Amino acid sequence: MKIIVSQEIENVCPTFVGAAVEAQVVNTSYCDELWDEIHALEDKFRSELTTESLKQLPSIAATRNVYKACGKDPSRYRPASEQLIRRMLQGKELYQIDTLVDLVNLASIAFGYSIGGFDADKFVGDTLTLGIGREGEPYEGIGRGIINIAGLPVYRDAKGGVGTPTSDHERTKMTLGTTHLVVLINGYDGNEERVLDNAHFIQQLLKKYCQSDGGSVTIYR
Repeated sequence: MKIIVSQEIENVCPTFVGAAVEAQVVNTSYCDELWDEIHALEDKFRSELTTESLKQLPSIAATRNVYKACGKDPSRYRPASEQLIRRMLQGKELYQIDTLVDLVNLASIAFGYSIGGFDADKFVGDTLTLGIGREGEPYEGIGRGIINIAGLPVYRDAKGGVGTPTSDHERTKMTLGTTHLVVLINGYDGNEERVLDNAHFIQQLLKKYCQSDGGSVTIYR
């Protein structure tokens, strides 16, 4: 999969760096050991963060700033990483979906980056382009119905939008039948080392919980 960062994104975030993890996987409905890791991280964050200090984490602050630069209110359309950690800090359980979704959520929470996880066999074409959503652009967020992505960073394949930092699209979502995974890490803070660490963390999780060799990692900017 080829990934292009558009001039639109370069204009609002010239330091952007992304990482793509591509792997063959076996998904399952639930994994106890994975949830042990999630609960351990919940305990750690609840002792260290508040819903206000959360916004100052570099990875989350940078994403919020890009939203503002694109004309979107980050408190109304929160980045997914912020949504997930806020839920933990409020004492609410994370939604349990399946092992791949839960794994990607853990990876997003652990590093604070908004991460998209996709069934790569559902992409149309062989190229994804990261741009900015337009007024009236149709987009069905997973479990959210039609959402307004105008002013949101958005990955598009040959058919249209597939992922934003707020919500990925129903059309390319991961399911129990997913075997070809692509995970995209959005480093709006420009920290390539940390983005790579996040990618390698995902590879380790895939090896432990998804019968995978971890696949490959590609950096793009």
